[in-house]
Amino acid sequence: MKQSRTKESKTLGFATRAIHAGQDPDPLTGSVTVPIYPTSTYVQQGIGEHKGYEYSRVSNPTRTRLEENLASLEGGVAARVYASGMAAIHAIVSLLKSGDHVVCGNDLYGGTPRLFNQVMADLGLEFAYIDTTEAGNVERAIRKNTRFVYVETPTNPMMRLTDLAAVGDICKRRKVSVVVDNTFMSPYFQQPLALGADLVVHSTTKFLNGHSDGLGGVVVCAKQEHAERLAFLQKAVGAILSPFECWLVLRGVKTLAARMEIHDRSGRIVADFLARHRKVRAVFYPGLPDHPQHALARRQMTGFGSMISFETGSLKNANKMLKKVRICSLGESLGGVETLISHPATMTHAALGEKGRKAIGITDGLVRISVGIEDVDDILEDLDQALNAI
Repeated sequence: MKQSRTKESKTLGFATRAIHAGQDPDPLTGSVTVPIYPTSTYVQQGIGEHKGYEYSRVSNPTRTRLEENLASLEGGVAARVYASGMAAIHAIVSLLKSGDHVVCGNDLYGGTPRLFNQVMADLGLEFAYIDTTEAGNVERAIRKNTRFVYVETPTNPMMRLTDLAAVGDICKRRKVSVVVDNTFMSPYFQQPLALGADLVVHSTTKFLNGHSDGLGGVVVCAKQEHAERLAFLQKAVGAILSPFECWLVLRGVKTLAARMEIHDRSGRIVADFLARHRKVRAVFYPGLPDHPQHALARRQMTGFGSMISFETGSLKNANKMLKKVRICSLGESLGGVETLISHPATMTHAALGEKGRKAIGITDGLVRISVGIEDVDDILEDLDQALNAI
């Protein structure tokens, strides 16, 4: 199949690349949509003679197109896609060896420390969790055996930021790779590789897919050595994204720019509404002027997105509210076209335990919302009537 002009496409605008990078018309039929290749293997012309594909665990044309697309959007040399966001994170730490040390943000999605502490630590990796909102903490935490600094920014669910340029400078000097989970912002609003990161990870399940109809993960690489090793891990481990799931992300990413504009516009309106609501005790959103890192958010991101956390005061209050929502859908996940609302203490961060949650500020009354692209007045009305149940 014809290869897309990835290097040339990097000079094009973001929305143009989202629609066209890796998504050239099918040369056989002229189809404007990348075909799904649901094949396990490929006929070869002879020993060692094939058309670039041998077995779909190793590579698949639909997967190739998605990887080209996402590499272009993040400005990386290559991307590797996996069966879930957690599979992508597992691939990253599989680049390490026993005895290696990772400095992590202390406010990560709950599944990440679960993987690190309950799976990878048993294989000899060491993990230290620190407050990465202060770059100096990162420098002090780096040891001789530190190989990665792993951060989310903004964090899930407390919406704290890490200064990526400052951390990138520190890690470059100390010869440590920076890994950034960019799921909350998407490449539309934040470009970690341009700020000094070496690897960017996303749950493609979220904003990249955007329609809550498929699981996936991606790692985008700034260095070819990482890209080659991750390709080997795809082949060796096999936790790859299926052709159909790849096609779903290719479909979703075409509207990423348009969706993120609406998510951001509505997110700002909802955050302001919650900040003024008498039943809400606190709002965590980098777009609010009183967020302690608002200036960094304006400098590091081109938008504030649609992820908001807010405090209702107690588990009882949160439960009363969440039982009343009608437009908002109570459930785990985020980044879909529909507004999704969740309770971190019993959902995404239950595995941390009460002590672990308390350490990073997650209370039983905390609620997280992923503002969708419905009419924002309908979202506000739904939140108001639900909050008034408290």
